[in-house]
Amino acid sequence: MLFKSLITYLSLASTIVAAIPAIEVKGNAFWNSETGERFYIRGVDYQPGGSSELEDPLADTNVCERDIPYFQELGINTVRIYSVDNTKDHDECMDKLAQAGIYVILDVNTPHSSITRSNAKCSYNSDYLQEVFASAQLFAQYNNTLGFFAGNEVINDGPSLEAAPYVKAVVRDLKTFIKNRGFRSIPVGYSAASVDEYRLSSGLYFNCGDDDMARIDMYGINDYSWCGDASMTTSQYSQELKDFKNFTIPLFFSEFGCNAKKPRPFSEIESIYSTDMSSVFSGGLVYEYSEEDNEYGLVKLDGDSVSTNQDFENLKNEFNKTQDPSGDGGYLKSTGGNNCPSKSSTWNVTEDIPDTPGGAIKYVKGLAEPTGHGFDAYVQGSCNSNDNVDDSGNYTSTIGASTHSASSAATTSSAQQSSSSSSSSSTASGSKGNGGVAIDATTSVTSVVGFLALVAGFIAV
Repeated sequence: MLFKSLITYLSLASTIVAAIPAIEVKGNAFWNSETGERFYIRGVDYQPGGSSELEDPLADTNVCERDIPYFQELGINTVRIYSVDNTKDHDECMDKLAQAGIYVILDVNTPHSSITRSNAKCSYNSDYLQEVFASAQLFAQYNNTLGFFAGNEVINDGPSLEAAPYVKAVVRDLKTFIKNRGFRSIPVGYSAASVDEYRLSSGLYFNCGDDDMARIDMYGINDYSWCGDASMTTSQYSQELKDFKNFTIPLFFSEFGCNAKKPRPFSEIESIYSTDMSSVFSGGLVYEYSEEDNEYGLVKLDGDSVSTNQDFENLKNEFNKTQDPSGDGGYLKSTGGNNCPSKSSTWNVTEDIPDTPGGAIKYVKGLAEPTGHGFDAYVQGSCNSNDNVDDSGNYTSTIGASTHSASSAATTSSAQQSSSSSSSSSTASGSKGNGGVAIDATTSVTSVVGFLALVAGFIAV
């Protein structure tokens, strides 16, 4: 009876995971793991309420049921989520998105749980990594999790360069956690501000070095240079194509859609999904779905009511008439990292990255389950004095403490920074971790494997 139940459960779990093909990385492009076809991101940035009224759009079934039909009308295949509450359940919304053929890119940070520009060293601590791991552990079970962002626009000026090694350490820790837990290889990346002095250097830095676990798997650029009826040359697109022509991982616009001219014509869509760009870029995400204070919205939300605007219609029409390039799009087949950027007057960043905090090693090694604390996690100022403990990871947690560094807005973007500057770092995203080994429909594959091992040991005895 026990094994019959296990077989039934495993069949159910397989069905859930296989509802939509996973997206994988090969060379500098994304690919459908089942059909072998190249995958181009056609998406929107999605955080109803913005940073002023932070809500988890994937934890409320009414919200995702309200918005998914409009995603389908736009013809998109991806949404980017900046912040989610990792204490809540996301199964229903992720399943509904999967049924609609929509993937999710998650920022694994929350407003008070991220690497800060003002005190990167202090914000990189065991409590913070536990939040990151708890988020990744839950969302790793979904095939329509396209990837994770370890940071968003952390580097945007000279002083913020000091945070770069800590963001790269988060990339290493997250990729190692995913690998050690036996999850599929989910791309981990970074979303960069499109600042001329740092855009290319940041990409090269996060994709260089001998340790492939410390290199990003994808790179997003928040680019608002194409305004109105601009062109490849009057925007930054031509320069970016030249800069990244030998970049060895997928590159895409993690935010785009200048609103200097309203309504936005979205004439850049034709170029983004053309063979002029497909050898370097793999699509992008329009900023943003819902109308917030910065006036970039495609729709206006009022409770259960959704009102589309002309931006929405223009984007829908552009997506509808623009097809993806055929074949492989001229992608770069090379693998491995790029050379690290040379030090200069605008780039002086060490290639050495900090060791994983001692208190987080137990999670990386699978000796303990990470527990998420959602939007209540205040960990940027934890600075655990016991983070040099041994591998058992015993330390004093400061999660929920009121002392923390200046926090980041939940949806800090290049667009928002044009009117106000942020004192902190990345935007956010997360999910609850599996706190035990109870067999239910949301238990991860890793937990199932552990349970099977436990059963085998019991029978052997």
